[in-house]
Amino acid sequence: MAHLVEQMAYVGATPWHGLGQQLSRQQPLEVWQQQAGMNWHIEEAPVRFIAEGASHLGSIHSFPEQKVLYRSDTKAPLSVVSQRYKVVQPEEILEFYRDLTEYAGYELETAGVLKGGRKFWALARSGLSTSLKGQDEVNDYLLLATSCDGTLATMATPTTVRVVCNNTLQIAVDGTSQAVKVPHRSEFDPRALKSQLGISVSQWNDFMYRMKALAERKIDHREAQQYFSQCSAVSISQSKILPSCLTIGRSTRYRSFTTAKAAAPTSTRPKTLPGVCSMP
Repeated sequence: MAHLVEQMAYVGATPWHGLGQQLSRQQPLEVWQQQAGMNWHIEEAPVRFIAEGASHLGSIHSFPEQKVLYRSDTKAPLSVVSQRYKVVQPEEILEFYRDLTEYAGYELETAGVLKGGRKFWALARSGLSTSLKGQDEVNDYLLLATSCDGTLATMATPTTVRVVCNNTLQIAVDGTSQAVKVPHRSEFDPRALKSQLGISVSQWNDFMYRMKALAERKIDHREAQQYFSQCSAVSISQSKILPSCLTIGRSTRYRSFTTAKAAAPTSTRPKTLPGVCSMP
């Protein structure tokens, strides 16, 4: 079960694994929370163990440096972590998008729970998109994901990957250089995270300019044969590396603080997307 999906919800196309609850667009977060299986909390309890002794039952002791995280609904254990570990609740992941969906034009695309509750995510479409050669649609998403077993920091990143399972989540977060990460030893602050995500739409323009240039590039039979010959010669160790996700510019819903690197002469590269402008 490579997808590791316990429960999820989505709008639009059905995921490759066929799982999840399809929703109509513009549903409130409360509906998403219920249908995506994120309507529970992570609870904490002290670590206790039984030491063998003279009595039949033994003696119960505690280990104060650690704590057990478990689900409030099923009481299923999730992980054992240090006392310094800061928990991010499933509800907080969805709540992160409330102002984005209500005021900034974002729309939730997918959300769900993986590995029995040890990982969960939400993905929203920013409204930026384009088509390459009139066929391949490329959408700009904003992903927020976390874990409660130490395998993933709380991470927000722009991506073109539609996350619907553990595999696509891994592709979206692996190798991204523009992600904002909050380690679990720090408090999760949605306002601060959104502030760090507020960069210019010029990065999206830059990305799409390069993609369109590649789409227009014609190759002959010899070049194609050479390319696939090189691909087939990749070593086994290299082939195991997950491809880095295509990272794109974030929406202009927040004040920009960086500028994309120039990928082409300024006079030939588009400056803005039609119908998109920065908020003051």
